[in-house]
Amino acid sequence: MERKNNTGALFSNAENKKTDKHPDYKGKSLVNGKEMNMSAWLNTSKAGKKYLSLSFDDYKPKTEAGNTFTSTATDDSAEIPF
Repeated sequence: MERKNNTGALFSNAENKKTDKHPDYKGKSLVNGKEMNMSAWLNTSKAGKKYLSLSFDDYKPKTEAGNTFTSTATDDSAEIPF
């Protein structure tokens, strides 16, 4: 699916929300040609009005996120240089 610039979509995150710090909604957007992750929390102001609090961060494919290790060794006999 091709995204239009400066648009995005949020989807319910209810199945992954374990604490209040986890977002209520998650999704992706394209902002000025850059793909971004979006997170949203449903909040209530002191005046009692409901609103969404949004957070944006750089999109990283799953292979780049977290502690992913990629070996460059070609076989089991490769020597370690230390």
